[in-house]
Amino acid sequence: QVHLVESGGGSVQDGGSLTLSCAVSGYYTYNANCMGWFRQAPGKEREGVAAIERDDSTSYVESVKGRFTISQDSAKNKLTLRMTDLKPEDSAMYYCSADRSTCHPDLVAFFGNEGQGTQVTVSS
Repeated sequence: QVHLVESGGGSVQDGGSLTLSCAVSGYYTYNANCMGWFRQAPGKEREGVAAIERDDSTSYVESVKGRFTISQDSAKNKLTLRMTDLKPEDSAMYYCSADRSTCHPDLVAFFGNEGQGTQVTVSS
């Protein structure tokens, strides 16, 4: 089992930036090959945001391309999501997750081992 703890959320103005972090333990023990971020706003379904494979290949949902950047350290102990040009529609609880599965943002929300989440609020 991979253990994940998110941090870094907060409140920003439209157009602002935030960097989310996820402390990861057990990546190699679990033989994971994919980590990612998903979000969930009140009353809405989970939405995958970004994913990164063991070889650092990345993929993003269309709505965040060019604004968000996912990265991981070489030891796979830390996952980061750099978010720029934030919009009110980006407001949500953000979660990180990991699995040994096909690596795609659409699947990240269903890995089933996310942390407690960190809240991002963007005001207009």
